[in-house]
Amino acid sequence: MKKLRANMDRYFDKLDDRWRALPLRKQHRYTLYFFVGYLLLTVAVIGKVMYDTSKSGNDMVIEHIENPVL
Repeated sequence: MKKLRANMDRYFDKLDDRWRALPLRKQHRYTLYFFVGYLLLTVAVIGKVMYDTSKSGNDMVIEHIENPVL
């Protein structure tokens, strides 16, 4: 377990070093792209939920529960 944690720490340190090595303008651009992607995904999910809830008939049939033994 300690070896796995050490490998993960080294991997994340490499990723952090690569990120910091990027020019600041590229960092801003990548951050903006990720934010726009997240925003589009959020809008799509909210739109899908709204579409599904408006599409359903909102009909609820209430009946007596029948005894399954009979």
